[in-house]
Amino acid sequence: MSMNTPKQTSHLKREILVRLIKAYLGENFEEDTRKIPYDMRPKGSEVPFRCCIHKERAILRDRVIAGLGLSIEEAEDDQLLSELAKKSLERTEPEENPLTVLHTACQGCVPSRIYVTDLCQGCVARPCESACKFGAIKVENGKSVIDPSKCKNCGMCAQVCPYQAIAKIIVPCENACPVGAIAKDENGLAQIDFEKCISCGKCVHACPFGAVHKKSQIIDILKAIKEGKKVIAMPAPAIMGQLPCTPKQLKTAILKLGFSDVIEVAEGADITTRNEAAEFVERMEKGDKFMTTSCCAGYNELVEKHIPELKPFRSETKTPAYYTAEMVKKETPDAVTVFFSPCVAKRREAMQNPNIDYVLSFEELGAWFIALNVQVAECDETEFRKESSAQARNFAVTAGVANAVNHLLDDDKKATPYIVDGINKQSIRDLKKFAKNGVCELGNLIEVMACPGGCLGGTNTINSYKPAVKQLTNYVNESPDLEK
Repeated sequence: MSMNTPKQTSHLKREILVRLIKAYLGENFEEDTRKIPYDMRPKGSEVPFRCCIHKERAILRDRVIAGLGLSIEEAEDDQLLSELAKKSLERTEPEENPLTVLHTACQGCVPSRIYVTDLCQGCVARPCESACKFGAIKVENGKSVIDPSKCKNCGMCAQVCPYQAIAKIIVPCENACPVGAIAKDENGLAQIDFEKCISCGKCVHACPFGAVHKKSQIIDILKAIKEGKKVIAMPAPAIMGQLPCTPKQLKTAILKLGFSDVIEVAEGADITTRNEAAEFVERMEKGDKFMTTSCCAGYNELVEKHIPELKPFRSETKTPAYYTAEMVKKETPDAVTVFFSPCVAKRREAMQNPNIDYVLSFEELGAWFIALNVQVAECDETEFRKESSAQARNFAVTAGVANAVNHLLDDDKKATPYIVDGINKQSIRDLKKFAKNGVCELGNLIEVMACPGGCLGGTNTINSYKPAVKQLTNYVNESPDLEK
């Protein structure tokens, strides 16, 4: 799992996906789906997380709804899972928004605030008073007191307290969201504002109750395979660091699931590299001060919704997924294309690209292997149709895109990269400053990745970051350089 994935919630989601896949491949999908919460929490079983078995089953029901690719908010309380399973089979395209919230699981956390604990000593120095620029804190009766009407939650008082007596209480999902897209509704429960949401997925992994959930498209993909369509897998470069097998074994394993072919998105990354390198040279010769990359779907959503002033500086080159899907559709017009993704944001990109039909997360792929008992490490090796470059396969890590571009440039035209390793509130402020000033003093090629560590740190990954980097690096080192 990714470096930020809570284990227990991840295991629950995986078990539900495994059961859904087995139900679909069984004889009675709708009825077997209805029984999932009861099979997972049978009468008399231990209740590991909630107050009672009925609460556990209610939350499992909602997780199944998300696994079916449906919005939990729109499902009626009295609808049977069998009815919703049937609805998932009847749809012709995935639902628009990739995230949904389980209000049954949401704890309705207390609002974020700065709080003075009993550790406060009312010291003579009173650094907390001096640090507060808003006059929100003072000492009364030998203890610091915060005026909530003046407090801005900046946390400066907590930083300077010598006893660490001042704590900042956060709402995990709200604190993780870099754009303020998730907040409490009128009932005090989490609600996503999709007009602001950039689908980075940070809220999914921040919530310790697993209340924010991705909507799966796995039923749609299983249905396309069952109907005998040519379903072609397009795995992102980050997948090569996820499973205990060689890339060629992984291709064999994916074919065992029923896919017609497996085409590395690294093929598209080679095209992206060439186009972005040429565009960078053209822009610099024209007098532009900097250019940002355009490969990260989360970053592209950020620009569209929150920093439109950056659009003139963003590369017009398309993503590796775009070029790969374009190639596949030209070669096989009737193909159903499935992008294997390390992140949630690629689902939004796919919805805006008619050449990408569905998105399968690495988590969902792992569950699929478990459901069919495919042992990836025991598979034979199958050759890829083309040997992609080391630079393309290294797109999965931070600075991979910038390094690939520089690989193609002559010494006198090389870029000075500035790397944004994860979108957060500070990096957003920095990007806005660059756009406002029309210059980035730290470099002229800004690579932006929504996830720290790049795609290998994506919110849909299943391997820990360090071993994933090691595994991917071995593959990159075995690959040829992109020809200049």
